[in-house]
Amino acid sequence: MLDLFISAFVTLFVIIDPPGCAPIYASLTTGANAEQRRSMAIRAVIIAGAILVFFAMFGEALLSFLHIDLDSFRIAGGVMLFIIAIDMVFEKRTERREQRAEKVKATPEIEDVSVFPMAMPMIAGPGSIASVMLLVAQNNGLDRAFVIFAALLLVLLLTLAALLSAGPLMRLIGNKGEALITRLLGVLLAALAVQFLIDGLKASFPSLA
Repeated sequence: MLDLFISAFVTLFVIIDPPGCAPIYASLTTGANAEQRRSMAIRAVIIAGAILVFFAMFGEALLSFLHIDLDSFRIAGGVMLFIIAIDMVFEKRTERREQRAEKVKATPEIEDVSVFPMAMPMIAGPGSIASVMLLVAQNNGLDRAFVIFAALLLVLLLTLAALLSAGPLMRLIGNKGEALITRLLGVLLAALAVQFLIDGLKASFPSLA
């Protein structure tokens, strides 16, 4: 169970990337006071958590309804996560997040950023949704599901802490520190993505095993 918790935690932490969300949130909420920033951060994490739990619980049934095999989803998820990892290593993911933040800032009528873009797609994005679905699907049993949800809860709490301390955190680690962390997490995510691909291919083509 401890190995499962650590594996789920590392996977979700790398994909959700709390340190990477912090600078974007700081830039999106420059005109807000402390109470507004705190309220939007809490709301963003709660909404993202609800989305991820929904897909973790009902994602497999949804795939079945759409006649999509779980192994096909596992392979697609691995490819998608690998693309995200490449973006992280070469700083493309941060660049896209900043562009998305600029678009939101350029739209005067959008003030509350808790739902978009923070909750979705920055926290509960395609990568995190795919990951939580795969983790639950690969680990049958209520007890193992609770372990995965515990890991998700811890990652979300760390994300909330990062958002609440976004300003001081950015001053502490600086742009170079953030870039270094993002690249290291990207390499780790690439390895996890390849493992997803291998598992999916082995299940789809038993002869490869």
